[in-house]
Amino acid sequence: MTHIDLERIDKLDSRFRANFINSLTGYKSCNLIGTRSEKGETNLAIFSSLVHIGSSPAMLGFILRPLTVRRDTFENIKQTGLYTVNQVASDFLDQAHQTAAKYKQQTSEFKEVGLNEQYLDGFKAPYVAESKIKIGCSYKNHYLLEENDCILMIGAIEHIYFPDHIQDTDGFLELDKINTVAAMGQDGYALPKFLGRLSYARPESKPNFIKNGT
Repeated sequence: MTHIDLERIDKLDSRFRANFINSLTGYKSCNLIGTRSEKGETNLAIFSSLVHIGSSPAMLGFILRPLTVRRDTFENIKQTGLYTVNQVASDFLDQAHQTAAKYKQQTSEFKEVGLNEQYLDGFKAPYVAESKIKIGCSYKNHYLLEENDCILMIGAIEHIYFPDHIQDTDGFLELDKINTVAAMGQDGYALPKFLGRLSYARPESKPNFIKNGT
């Protein structure tokens, strides 16, 4: 087994280190965040840093890199207070990945990569029409991570859209049924295989597989 300590990590080539450390934590969520500026300019960017913050109230968070360069996602959210989270599926993975390119501020990634804007129920931020799971969020707060100057953005979930057939009776969503993609590192992707759900963990019982939340 290979062993790399902190001293060796610090001496790694920067690109090698980025690929290595980014893939070290395993599969991550893969989503497109859609925003719109006060001028009506739309932006779309791929993120693998989304995390569950809480379910009551329903909130999620994601990490933005340091604001040392223009960050349209951050600026648009601060201007309008709204954004969408759109789960990436395998059938539009190429287009989703391409949104990571550094387009000009006035250029819409939607148009450049061939994905379609969608507006639902009066929400002012654009959803991705091709996405099977769409979440409309409003800005709650953001926090500077002093260790590396990244930003933790917190949003409240206001709208959720998903296909009826992927939800179990207890609310759980079976994402494999819609080919939801997982991210690996900065540019790797996978279709995880769903192994099943295990029963609630209790000290006096052993886990066993359950079906449809029962």
